[in-house]
Amino acid sequence: MIELARDGGLWTLTLNRPDKANSLTPQMLEDIARIAEEARDARVLVLTGAGKVFSAGADLEAAKAGLATSDVWERVSGAIARLPGLTIAALNGTLAGGAFGMALACDLRIAVPEARFFYPVMKLGYLPQPSDPARLAALVGPARARLILMAGARLTAEEALAFGLVDRLVPRDALSETLQTLAADTLAADREIAHGIKALCQSPA
Repeated sequence: MIELARDGGLWTLTLNRPDKANSLTPQMLEDIARIAEEARDARVLVLTGAGKVFSAGADLEAAKAGLATSDVWERVSGAIARLPGLTIAALNGTLAGGAFGMALACDLRIAVPEARFFYPVMKLGYLPQPSDPARLAALVGPARARLILMAGARLTAEEALAFGLVDRLVPRDALSETLQTLAADTLAADREIAHGIKALCQSPA
């Protein structure tokens, strides 16, 4: 259900449970966390999904059994955020619920025009994972973060682009080419220079 392809310094992690809208099980999250923790040699890490949905968030039955409040979500997003290489969320479709965390932790987010964005954590009776609100607010501003997390806003791809939640909208048939273009300079650069530029772009503490 998690596929990893390596092409030199380019690692592509694919959520592959399209019949369940790529909803995330405990094992899938453990696998993502492990891969992210082992990906320090990846110059570029791409996260994407199979089918037409990036991820609907937690698997419903697993969420009821405790996954919704598990610390594995924070382990995943933290491992991605700590990577020294370029990280790209290639959102092949809708991003929902707990899956927001891994996308928010990436350096770049590109999305297909059909994607929708919503994070109904409060409505479901849970707090978001600790780092998600701050990362979301850093991208879209505090008021818009509350609009998503507290007012239940469901954003279109165009709204997400205007808010700064995603960086570029890309037709589905151009996703692969766009990813190659975005990754090319980092893959070709001196590793230490690329890592240094990423570190310099981090917000001051």
